[in-house]
Amino acid sequence: MDQKTGIGPPEAPAALPNFSDEINHNIIQSEIEGGVYLNDLPEGAKLEVRTENTAYRLVNCGGHQVMITGHPEFCPEPVRVQVNGSSWGGSMLKVAFIGRGMHLEFHHPRFNTVVTSRIVEIRDLT
Repeated sequence: MDQKTGIGPPEAPAALPNFSDEINHNIIQSEIEGGVYLNDLPEGAKLEVRTENTAYRLVNCGGHQVMITGHPEFCPEPVRVQVNGSSWGGSMLKVAFIGRGMHLEFHHPRFNTVVTSRIVEIRDLT
């Protein structure tokens, strides 16, 4: 694990008794595959987030906000967005988290909620 960004697999959490087996599996799998909480990054930290379809570049602005670029329609030029978090494609969201194997969700000032294809890689560019 990269200590500077926190990207990597931390210790796996225990299953939560009030969640279904599927939800517990997804939570544990997200910890195994790795990712980063925006709150753990310093302002100005730069990431490349590669999804199945697009390579994004993010610069952490603090407060769950990033400057994002990379998508030809939503962000061909850097635009400030609010990162909601990552999901497994359903309604359960891991807040302010960018995780491998998950879909990044962010609020765009023009397009409202944008959901990416599945994240395949996260790289620290700082």
